[in-house]
Formats: sequence, C-alpha cells, structure tokens
Amino acid sequence: MKKSLFKAFSMALLASAAVLTSCSSDDGNNNGPSSTFVLDANNFKGTINDGEVVLKTGVTYKLSGKLVVANGAKLTIEPGAIIEATARPDNSTEDIRYIAVAQGGQIFVNGTATNPVVMTSSVKSPGKWGGLVICGKAPINKGATASAEVSDLTYGGTLANDNSGSIRYLRIEYSGYAYNSEKEFNGLSLFGVGSGTTIEYVQVHEGADDGIEFFGGTVNTKYLISTSNEDDSFDWTEGWNGTNENWYGKLGLGRGNRGIEADNNSNNHLATPIANPNIKNLTLIGLGAQGSESQALKLRVGTKGQFDNLVLSNFVTGFDVQHNESIGYVANGTLKATNVRFDNITTKSVGKNTDGTTVDVSAIYTESTTATGAGNGTATPSWAQGWTVGL
Repeated sequence: MKKSLFKAFSMALLASAAVLTSCSSDDGNNNGPSSTFVLDANNFKGTINDGEVVLKTGVTYKLSGKLVVANGAKLTIEPGAIIEATARPDNSTEDIRYIAVAQGGQIFVNGTATNPVVMTSSVKSPGKWGGLVICGKAPINKGATASAEVSDLTYGGTLANDNSGSIRYLRIEYSGYAYNSEKEFNGLSLFGVGSGTTIEYVQVHEGADDGIEFFGGTVNTKYLISTSNEDDSFDWTEGWNGTNENWYGKLGLGRGNRGIEADNNSNNHLATPIANPNIKNLTLIGLGAQGSESQALKLRVGTKGQFDNLVLSNFVTGFDVQHNESIGYVANGTLKATNVRFDNITTKSVGKNTDGTTVDVSAIYTESTTATGAGNGTATPSWAQGWTVGL
C-alpha cells in the first residue's frame, strides 16, 4: 500500500513538472514571477515598477512606446537580444520610443563580443527613436537635482558611487529623435550617473544628435565608439568627472560636427563640481572642411580635463578653447593633453577669451609621433572588432 501511494505521488509530481515546463516559453513573453510587469515581445513598452524583467537571447522585442525602469526595478538583457523601435506616424509625438532608467532603477546589458545586445529601429535612418537614457544620483552642478530634458526624470544628488547597473557590449543605432530644435535625444544619455555603474563596450551608430553625452555624474567608462552621428561624437556638461580609457569617434555620412564638445556649466562657468574627466587612449576622426564645426575638441565654459595618448585626424582645428575659465585652466595645467598625434589637422589650436580676444593656447598639448590613440591610430582598434558596424 505504501509503495502504491509513493508511486502515485511520484507520478503526480512528474506530471506537474511537465505542465510547468510546457507553460514556460522562450518567445520573450514569459516574464517570470519576480515582476508585475507584463512582458509582450510584440508590444514592448510601459513602466517596470518592481522586480526583474529579463529579455531573452535570440528574441526581438518591438519597442512601441517609452519603457521606464522605475526605482527598485531591474531590466536584464541577455546576449543577442534585440530591441527594435517600431515606426511612428509622421509628425506624431505620441508614443515616442525610448528606454529610460530612473533613479534607483537598474539596467544590466550582458552582451558579448560575439553576441552583442542591439537597440535599433525598424526604419534604418538617424533620428527614428530616442535611445537609452540613464538617470542616477551622483553630483551635478545644475542644482542639487534636475529634470532630464528628454525624459523628465529626476537626476543628480550626493551619491557619487551610485549604481545604475552594468552595460557591456551594446550597440545603439538610428537614435536621436528630436522633439524640437532645443530638445533632442542622444544615443546614450547619462544623467548624474554614478561610479558604481559599469559602462564598457558601447557603440552608438548613425544617430541624429550626439553619440554619447554626460550630464554631470561620476561614471567611468571604457571602450566607447561613436560612429556617423550627426552632431558631436562625445559631449559632456554639468560637472561630469570620470576616468575613461579607449574612446574611438569617427564622423561619417558627410555630416557631423566635433569629436568632443565639452562644457562645465553654460550659465555659471565656475559651478561646482567642475567638469574634469580623465581620458586616456582617444582617437577622433572628422570630415575635414566638410564638417560644419570641424574641431576635434571644443573645450569651453569652464571645463577642465586631462587627456593622454590622442590621435586627431581630419579636422580643421585640433583644440578650440574658449572663455576665460577654461583658458585659465590651460595656463595652470588642469586642462591638458599629452602625447598628441595630429593627422591632417589644419590648425592645431585656437583660443578666445570670453570677450572674443584671441589667446595662444598651444600649451594645452604636447606632441608624440608614436601616439596610438584608441589602440590602432586612425584604424579600427582590435577591441572594436566583431561586435560593431560601420567601421
């Protein structure tokens, strides 16, 4: 009798397991029990308010509106997952497609060199969707906190080591949707993101505005690529401080402006914390005279910065330094670039005080004919091969 009961109980357990297994799915629609968010791979939008949502390898998720990862929630993306923004009606501002991580939310992009995560658009041209916005709690100089211009989420604070997650091997394509001439998404926008966040191996390709922009914060980065974006390859403002290695920026498509546009605070050049990143191993490639604002680095309104091992190629101007404060930082060595190799640069440096007076700022750089930039001079660096496009 006991054996019969045990056998019957065992068979029931097996049957239950079979039912549970058959109910699981790899089609991207099964969210699991840890979040109340309803995940639909064909209509991916809304707010993740709790728990963890996991996007699966091999699944394409159709982004049909904005997706927000709220305080306390997590979005995890497995290698090879694709998020594809669907087309919107012309001239419509309804359901703008973008992904935003709010303060206290986290994103984990777990791509690999052979299987990156891709955020793209069904329409393969610049400006067709918003891109990725991350808002953290690290210091900014716009105020104690501020509201992000392209998501209206709060960012900034006092938590320098704030952790918004980890991003590795991510490609962002065709971003840069513009609300208007003053309000436009970048590919990757980092608002007050803290140093506890990992940002490595990210490419932004064919966006309609800047590739990657930092709005204050303390996040550190490695292995960033900006290609064929229509404004600047890299941009910072509002007091960003971070330590960075291996950036590669290349303008293309016959349009685009600067390699780097760097500000401290346009309303108060001495606002603290003062922007002062450290960037080592940098290659910037421009469009020559074809670019509308052809400067490899435009450094202004009070930014500081330390650069080392640079290759600057095909710009009219190498270093353009503006305003009294930034020019003063050149003089005292807190705005400095060492080991710079110029390639097809018409004018190596120009400077103007706040009143427009021309100033000699050639002390900003020292030259080296052996500088390698991001690793291979103007050629594609080895670390960028296999997971990128357009190089």
